[in-house]
Amino acid sequence: MITLSVIKADTGGYVGHSSVHPDMMEAANASLQELRDSGLIIDYRVGRVGDDIALIMTHQHGVDSEKIHGAAWDVFARTTEVAKRLKLYGAGQDLLKDAFAGTVRGLGPGVAEMEFEERKSEPVIIFLGDKTSPGAWNLPLYRMFADPFNTPGLVIDPNMHEGFDFEILDLYENKVARFRTPAELYDLLAFIGSSSRYVIRNIYRPGETEPVAATSTQRLSYIAGEYVGKDDPVAIVRCQSGLPAVGEALEAFTQPHFVEGWMRGSHSGPLMPVGFEQSDTSRFDGPPRVVALGFQLNRGRLVGPRDMFADPGFDKARQIALEMAEMMRRMGPFEPHRLPAEEMEYTAMPKILARVKDRFVDAEEPFEARGEDQAAGAR
Repeated sequence: MITLSVIKADTGGYVGHSSVHPDMMEAANASLQELRDSGLIIDYRVGRVGDDIALIMTHQHGVDSEKIHGAAWDVFARTTEVAKRLKLYGAGQDLLKDAFAGTVRGLGPGVAEMEFEERKSEPVIIFLGDKTSPGAWNLPLYRMFADPFNTPGLVIDPNMHEGFDFEILDLYENKVARFRTPAELYDLLAFIGSSSRYVIRNIYRPGETEPVAATSTQRLSYIAGEYVGKDDPVAIVRCQSGLPAVGEALEAFTQPHFVEGWMRGSHSGPLMPVGFEQSDTSRFDGPPRVVALGFQLNRGRLVGPRDMFADPGFDKARQIALEMAEMMRRMGPFEPHRLPAEEMEYTAMPKILARVKDRFVDAEEPFEARGEDQAAGAR
C-alpha cells in the first residue's frame, strides 16, 4: 500500500500575501531530500500556490502518521525561520501551536491524505488552492464524480455507472455522513450547496473504503478562534480506469464559481484555474486561484509534475473569472462580495458590535427617548 500525503501551510509571504520566497522553497526541498535519503519517505515534491507551500510525499506509514506529520511540522518550522530571517509577512502564521503534538491536524497546516493499492497505471492530480476555503472543492468534485454533463464516463463507462460514495464533513459539529450517487444525489446537493458548513472530505467507489479523492478540511479560524488567514485547501484526485479521466477532472474548473476567501478571507470571488507561472496573487490579494499538478505514480515514485492548467484551453475560464472578479469588486464592502455576518465572526465585526451595542434599542421606542448619547454617538 502507498500513502500519498499533501500537507500545506503559509509560513511567510513574499511580498505581503502574494508569493513564496525562493529561499523558503529551497529550505523545504532540502528538508524533504533529507527525509528521502533517510528512508522515511519514498519520494517528494514541493509545490506552491500564492503564499502557500505544499509538501507532497509518498510513503508507507499510512494516513495520520506521527512520523510523517512530525517531519512536515519540522519542515514548516524551518521555512518559518527563513521567513523570519527575511522579515517576510506573516512568518509562521499557519503554525498555530508552539510545538508538535502527534499530528498536524488541529495545529494549522492543511492535510489531504489517502492510502491505496497502486494500480497498473496510477494518474493523480493534486489541486492546490489559494485565498479560499475547503468548501471551494464541493462544486468541482461534484462535477467530476456525479455530473454526467461534465463526466460522460458516468454514462458510458460501465465501471463508473454505479456512481460514487461522497463522505461529507459538518465543520460545525465535526460529524461525517455518506451519500451515494446517483441514488441520493438530491440529498447530497442539499448539504454540499452550503459549502461554508458542509464539505466533501473523501470520495469512494460504492461500498469501498479506499479513497479515490481526498481533501483538506481544516478551518484556521475555528482552530485559532480568530482570523489568522484563509484555509487555502488542497485536494487529491485519482483518475482513469473506472474513475474520471484526467480531462474530466480538469473540465470541472472550466466554469468558474464563487468561493469564500480573497481579501482578508472575508470576500467572495471566482476560483480561477492558473498555471504555475500565474499562481502568485496580487489584485485585492487574489483573485482566488487553483493550480493542478499532474503525476503518474510508479511504485511510489512521483513522475511529474505536469502543469495541467498551463493550457490555452483554460484561457476562456480565466477570462470569465476576471470578469466575475470585476463585477464583485464593484460591490465594495457590501454583500454578496463581502461575506455574510455569520462568516465574519472571526474578523473585526464582533469588536465593532460590542463597541456600539448600546446604540441599538427597541425599534418601537421613539427616537427622542434614545438620549443624547445615542444621537451623538457617531459625531
